[in-house]
Amino acid sequence: MTKRSQNFADQLRAAIDASGKTRYRLAQECDIDESALAKFYHGTRSFPINRLERLAEVLGYEIVLTKKVQEPAPKKKD
Repeated sequence: MTKRSQNFADQLRAAIDASGKTRYRLAQECDIDESALAKFYHGTRSFPINRLERLAEVLGYEIVLTKKVQEPAPKKKD
């Protein structure tokens, strides 16, 4: 996983923790295999976007794509 996707996955894991729901209950509500959700939670598995969207929805979030702000190139020293 890239650093960006790890940050996203970490945010989703934090949302799982903050939800107060068990992974078993989340798996049932999302129609995801409980062991697959556990593997995602521990960072050993990824999910396709439709599963991530469903998980986010059940947790009360939505996935939003934003354009990356490009930082200006550093000025060269003379």
